[in-house]
Amino acid sequence: MKLFLDTANLTEIRTMWETGILDGVTTNPTLVAQEGRVFEDVLKEICALGVPSVSAEVVATDKDGMLKEGRYLAALHPSIYVKCPMTPAGLGATKVLAAEGIRVNMTLVFSANQALLAAKVGATYVSPFIGRLDDHGEDGMALIRDIVLIYRNYRFPTQVLAASIRHPVHVLDAAKAGADIATLPYSVMEKLVHHPLTDIGLARFLKDWEKVPKPLRVPPSDR
Repeated sequence: MKLFLDTANLTEIRTMWETGILDGVTTNPTLVAQEGRVFEDVLKEICALGVPSVSAEVVATDKDGMLKEGRYLAALHPSIYVKCPMTPAGLGATKVLAAEGIRVNMTLVFSANQALLAAKVGATYVSPFIGRLDDHGEDGMALIRDIVLIYRNYRFPTQVLAASIRHPVHVLDAAKAGADIATLPYSVMEKLVHHPLTDIGLARFLKDWEKVPKPLRVPPSDR
């Protein structure tokens, strides 16, 4: 399963990119607004790092507006995927953009029927928001399993991108359910790396290493 970082913060992206575990980045208007920077500048800097998949969201609500924004965003860099919302206008725009070779991440998906429609119009990614479903008393992970099953039944190439991830268990369950991608905030990705027993074990190894006799090392210049 690929791991995407859900952020527009360049420091967070660089940190995770340098670990080698990051496969992509997703952004949205809220995340970009938090940075207080020009949207296009942020996107270009993320792409310049070499990130192969960067999702940038349109803000228009009508089909023509989405098409105009989507084409503009896609032209900024080959790594950009255009995020369109799951609405009638979003479906229509996705159909046209996909036909033009522009990759679309259909976002704000909350049902398997919506995911089916996204696949039918040619979306590259579909983003079900599992955390928000959980917040409303529904089973977000059950939605992931349903979408994966439907896509396998009909061999849709659309990839399932589990979004609205709240904690590491969401990541694990999404992987077990067969999601192609999970996009998660920096705080959750950090938790995937760390475990208290790892820290304890490393501290013990280093403490024991201090007891090992070391050979006398003389700098070459002093020989």
